[in-house]
Amino acid sequence: MKKIFALVLALVFCAGLVPQVVSADAAVTRVKDVAKVQGVRSNQLMGYGLVVGLNDTGDSTSSLETAQSVVNMLRAYGITVSTSQIKAKNVAAVMVTATLPPFVREGDTLDVTVSSIGDADSVQGGTLLQTPLKAANGIVYAVAQGAVSTGGFMAGRGGNNVQKNFPTVGTSPNGAIVERTVEDDLGRDGTLALSLSNPDFTTASRIAGAINAQYGNVARASNPGRIDISIPAYYKNNVVGFVSGLENLPVMPDTVAKVIVNERTGTIVMGGNVSVDEVAITQGGLTLHVQKNTNVSQPDPLSYGTTVTARNVKVSAKDDKSSSIVLPATTNVSDIVGALNAVGATPRDIISILQAIKAAGALHADLQII
Repeated sequence: MKKIFALVLALVFCAGLVPQVVSADAAVTRVKDVAKVQGVRSNQLMGYGLVVGLNDTGDSTSSLETAQSVVNMLRAYGITVSTSQIKAKNVAAVMVTATLPPFVREGDTLDVTVSSIGDADSVQGGTLLQTPLKAANGIVYAVAQGAVSTGGFMAGRGGNNVQKNFPTVGTSPNGAIVERTVEDDLGRDGTLALSLSNPDFTTASRIAGAINAQYGNVARASNPGRIDISIPAYYKNNVVGFVSGLENLPVMPDTVAKVIVNERTGTIVMGGNVSVDEVAITQGGLTLHVQKNTNVSQPDPLSYGTTVTARNVKVSAKDDKSSSIVLPATTNVSDIVGALNAVGATPRDIISILQAIKAAGALHADLQII
């Protein structure tokens, strides 16, 4: 039977009738592709600032926070004005955000994103004034300043406007300078921990086994998402080399059997470990076709007649002959796809059939519809 299915599958592929079905078999990969070292993480930074130098595209006088910010800034330089005197349309209040990567040092630069929080039309061409960037603990880790680029524009007046991208959000490449280092204690106490991207008991056990086979009994899977590792004595002064060796160890991750269905595109992705019990499938359908025609009756010349239009509706029905097939118990994705195509199922039909097989309890996989 499997040979028959394989032949059918090959013929269907040649005919271009196979829907978008992708199967995924388990493959050997590196530890670094399925896990990461705990503690090696980024931190989010945020600050409030002003963008100046705008060409009449800044905040209006109704944005009181902008006027108050300008007053406070000028006061720091010995200039005293009131908020009622501030009517500059070349200033915009913005929030500045950045990501502080791990292991950066003082003097390193970061890219920042500048987003208007007032009613400015655009921040294109402006300059961000010195803005402290704080982490969630309230400590300043970087300071941002520089030219702002949006990669877009907005032109026009009144109701005739042309806009490209979002001119109220811009970036400043290398616009922030790191002022404080996030101290890392990687391996300082003689231990490390790996965190799995997709927690799984089997995968965690396999990773711990691969580490122990290479470095001795130094790893233990404490839970499906964490592996605790003791750094060998001969790597105490070379933690980076030890982590590099860990990351490049080969491992075969285990995954839950899944079938992912995208109804919008008709795409079906099946894991290589999907299995089904023996089921009988019958597929057929009724097709209705409704056609509307408009007929025009034109009178003869000089006959004093009028033009008359009439609509004719033609309805036809086609009841396709149902096809039946018995799908034997199998763990081969090719057999499943070949059998479903053997009954002439379209991608939409296959989606419905898979749902029905799952409802019948014969599909041993997690069926997810996106």
